[in-house]
Amino acid sequence: MAPNATKGRNYLDQLDNARCEGDWDAVPELIRKVRKHAPARACLALTAEIEHGIVKSTKSQRPSIARPTTAGSDNGPATEVGVAAELPKLLTLIDEEHTYAEDRFQAQVCVGWLHWVVGEYNLAFGRLPEGLEENQVESLENISEWTRVCMLKSAYLRANCLARNEKEAEALGVFEAAIPESSFSWSSQTAKKELRYWSELFLTEYCMLSNGCRDKGDVSLEDDNSLAGFRSWARWWDASKGSTSAGGFGFKGSVPRRRIWFEYYEALSTILQEDLAYPSKYLFPAQTEPSARAQLAVELKKAESAFEALLLNETTFPRADEDREEIELFVEMFMRNWTILTGRGWSERDLGQGGKAALSVSVLEMLYRASTKTFHSTAILRSLFLVHLSLAEFDLALKSFDSYLEIVKKGKARVEKTGHEEKALDDDATVLETICLCISVLSRFGEREPADRAKELATELEHWLGKIKSPLPSGVMASVREDGGRSSATGDRVPAKILALAWQSIGLAQAQWARTTFDTSSRTDNQKKAITSLRTSLSADFTASADFRGVFALGLLLAEQRQLTTAIELVKTALLTKAPGDEMLVLHNGPFWRERALIPLWHLLSLLLSARQEYVLAARTCECAFEQFRDPVVLFGRQAQFKSDHLNEAEKDPDASQGLVDEMDDFEKENILEIKMTQLAIVEVTEGPRVAVNASLELLTLFSRLFGSVQSKQSLEPPKQAVLPRTSGTFRSIRSGLFGNRNSRAERRDSNGTTRAPEDIVATTQQRPQTQQSIQPISRAPTIQITQENGGSPRARRKSTSNEKRSESATRNSARKRDSQGTRRRAASTGPTPHAATVVDGDNFYTPMPGPDGLQASDFFSFASKRNPLSRPSSASRANSQMSDLSARPPGPDLSGIALEVIEPVGAVLPVIQFDKDQVKARRSSILLKVWLMIAGFYRRAEMYDDAKGAVNEAQKLVQTMESDMGKTSSDSAKKSPGSSSLRKPGWAGQKSIEELWADVWNENARLQLEKGDVDAARKDFEAALTHFPDHPGAIVGLSNILLDLYCEKTVPPPAFPGLDLVGGSDAMPGTDRSTSEVVFPEREHPDSPKHLPTGPLGLGAFRPQKHEPSKQASLPKSPNSLHHESQLEPPYKAASIPKVDRLASRDRAYGLLSNLTKLGAGWNNSEAWFALARAYEESGQLDKAKDVLWWCVELEEGAGVREWTCVNTGGYVL
Repeated sequence: MAPNATKGRNYLDQLDNARCEGDWDAVPELIRKVRKHAPARACLALTAEIEHGIVKSTKSQRPSIARPTTAGSDNGPATEVGVAAELPKLLTLIDEEHTYAEDRFQAQVCVGWLHWVVGEYNLAFGRLPEGLEENQVESLENISEWTRVCMLKSAYLRANCLARNEKEAEALGVFEAAIPESSFSWSSQTAKKELRYWSELFLTEYCMLSNGCRDKGDVSLEDDNSLAGFRSWARWWDASKGSTSAGGFGFKGSVPRRRIWFEYYEALSTILQEDLAYPSKYLFPAQTEPSARAQLAVELKKAESAFEALLLNETTFPRADEDREEIELFVEMFMRNWTILTGRGWSERDLGQGGKAALSVSVLEMLYRASTKTFHSTAILRSLFLVHLSLAEFDLALKSFDSYLEIVKKGKARVEKTGHEEKALDDDATVLETICLCISVLSRFGEREPADRAKELATELEHWLGKIKSPLPSGVMASVREDGGRSSATGDRVPAKILALAWQSIGLAQAQWARTTFDTSSRTDNQKKAITSLRTSLSADFTASADFRGVFALGLLLAEQRQLTTAIELVKTALLTKAPGDEMLVLHNGPFWRERALIPLWHLLSLLLSARQEYVLAARTCECAFEQFRDPVVLFGRQAQFKSDHLNEAEKDPDASQGLVDEMDDFEKENILEIKMTQLAIVEVTEGPRVAVNASLELLTLFSRLFGSVQSKQSLEPPKQAVLPRTSGTFRSIRSGLFGNRNSRAERRDSNGTTRAPEDIVATTQQRPQTQQSIQPISRAPTIQITQENGGSPRARRKSTSNEKRSESATRNSARKRDSQGTRRRAASTGPTPHAATVVDGDNFYTPMPGPDGLQASDFFSFASKRNPLSRPSSASRANSQMSDLSARPPGPDLSGIALEVIEPVGAVLPVIQFDKDQVKARRSSILLKVWLMIAGFYRRAEMYDDAKGAVNEAQKLVQTMESDMGKTSSDSAKKSPGSSSLRKPGWAGQKSIEELWADVWNENARLQLEKGDVDAARKDFEAALTHFPDHPGAIVGLSNILLDLYCEKTVPPPAFPGLDLVGGSDAMPGTDRSTSEVVFPEREHPDSPKHLPTGPLGLGAFRPQKHEPSKQASLPKSPNSLHHESQLEPPYKAASIPKVDRLASRDRAYGLLSNLTKLGAGWNNSEAWFALARAYEESGQLDKAKDVLWWCVELEEGAGVREWTCVNTGGYVL
């Protein structure tokens, strides 16, 4: 029968389809029909016959080809193939085939495959073609599917032969060269069985070989094609869904499919964690993300999701004797990735829609899914603690930590009892680090109850430290979580840095508890223990380097203990210490991490210097906190001006205009704002409140740049009625700096019009040379400038004499009184002569600024501090144990044993916390309220009372809005927020409660009324403040002073009801020239009259005029019942003085308020409260106690800065 061409083409298609589908049983019959109807395709027919024979002969051994590279010894007995005798005939047909290029190519691959099956690998490599050249066919896109199978088979077999000869790098090159073009679809819904099989075999071997070469160091992930195999695998996986099983093995003997995904995920994780260049080749399809980091995040999430789905699908819940190490390893890996992605080294823009908060939510869901396949996994519970914390879910985070700690403690006890190790338990180093993290969270974001919990954990930590072995040398330490925290469960040698971190956390917990406890007897002991623990953490026995958190906490504690010299030396040494030049620190801590971490230290140093009355140097220290960034554009961006939010969004280019502040969290931003506030407080001390008023607009501008607008319609401008007066020495533009051109004013004019002659000003410093800061053009961003614009010398200081008059505030019985905003030793608006510095500010403190590289700490410190502490009589006894303990000072700076060779980032880094929008708004509103109240204080002390009232009104509007928003939030029961729903509790990480903010507003309003002379209105406002917050320090001190004035009859309350005021000489009042009010209330000499000013020591009562009244009792308490028997009260309209019972009640109430305040953490070092308490003692006749308290006030004043110490860092002692 003659051949039929139509049937021949049909049988050729059936043969190709049978081979592609793996239907080898139908192949022999099809070969016979092809030879009959298509005799010209003899080469193809013989190739199919040999392929059929190979498959039949190797059917039982076929899986062995899956992993040849890892089984290099797999050179056992060769497989017997019956069709091997046909090889010479096939070689002849190959040489004769010149018509059909695909038939020739398939035959060549078949020959190589035959040699490979029988173990002749070198011959196989020589026979296998490198590929089908495009010039051999019309188009590679139109080739048959079996030809595609043969292309993959040839590449796989050639690479396998090279790998068997230990030529892995060359084998990898073969795989890479054989990757199809981007238009090639690895598989589809119509793909045949053999194409799927050889595609998966090709990609599996490619990926595993690539991973093996990378582990050996033959290839690097920095190569641009390092992810080619994995990305091709991902494309194959996406295209094969529905035609392949989701997981398991692609074929018998191969690695699990999830292993490929794990290796892919691990490679991407290494790129992320080591901050390697992102490989851009073989991205299918081409990524449209704006940056390489965004592309990496997308690819990482894809690999993570695929591996997680396979892992959880193929893992069952463990039995009692089983562990799920693969799941816990995966958890540790994606938690390390999460730490970097949500850290300060990555921005919100890099993570796409939702940013870090959305990523944390997805990680949290993954952790809960992983927990369904494990039992009491410490790794998962530890991770839940961190992720809940990052989402501001503090209660859930602490519950996770409590469960974690309970399981760990029981597990450690079980191991100690049985002696059998449990690999699932965290090692000691990981447990200690987790406890330290929890202590940091409780101390930084919590109030009194969390501080108590932190103290308990500190005790637990000390107990744990007593059981561990001696530490490893500091140089041997590796990252705690490099091995997933899976060392031995007991008996671990903990690295020295972890021990140092543990002692640091113990010190932080003790310091925080000392600040919040009500027990005055234990406060001193806790503070001493905290200092000892922090010194231990910085000891050279543990490490040669220190971290910022330990140095800052120790410096702040020393400052609160008035050990100024030691604190200054410690902070100065830390600022001069260089940071390690590790680029990986930028990935974990963000750009300019050292400069950002030093901002609280610069602020602390500024307050320390101001406590020593070195105000000019303190102001320059504030400036240094910003100059360390070299260019203001780095910090604030390139925005030309600050407009409303919607205009900024419409006009600005995010990449070109953003600065570091746009990547900072609100806590860092608040620290920047606090430095500015401290700078203005120094301005008020040195220049007077009117100059500070003029500079207050800078404060609002800086707030707007840092936080934006807290309300859509709120204007961050001073009140309209606050017109800044252009008085002599007051007008100052932002461009000229806060201290610019001071000595250009030949005369200093007080607000009362008197002129201070130049002869009264004694120069103590020489002319200062020009600095880089003074000559460089100012940025439009809100920079902080203090130095002279033209290089002029700073304002000369005036000498202070011992018989100098007290300031205006001192006449109100206050030891250099601070107002409620914390500003100290401020000059009155009349410009009194300032107190001379203990160490006079001079040229030896100033050095020329460096060049374009900016200011360095070593350029700033070039002085040797000297100190002349106020001497006190040795005979002065102390009745108060707290005052005697806290008054002890070391003779000089004691930094022995503290290692500060290198300063490093914080050891236990807290995650960046993503707060709820409502809580963010409330926190920012409370910050703005503090700014307005500070401005109100400037206006008040500048005697601009209308403007001060306008600023107070702005603060009041903010509190009203916050209270309204809280009501709306609490009404939404489905909404959960870490913020407090109570008006009296600030909640986690809250600034202040609503009630305390109301108290701040009423307190400032009361002080304004007091300045106006309306004592009765001030008293009512103070009472209103205490109604909202009973422990408000400023309101207690203000009200107590008024109560004591009532006791001393310095002020008289208004009459109970108004009487008739008849004019003298009228018909109703004949025979007298005095009016009714003058008769009933005769005019008394003013108690503050100059002729009654004391000429001896204040507060001791020795030089007071004797009052004609019965002698006072020795003790404060006195039963008011007996007073009614001593004298009869006159009717109110006849009373010419305050009844004695009311006076005693006022004094006793003032004593009770002040006694309670000085026992609290907010008032134990409040000099105003102690001074008022001394006055209460004095008025009650207890002069010995008054003397002790007054000396205590002297010590507090000697060691107090221009603002309270708590303003240095928003997180208390914890950076």
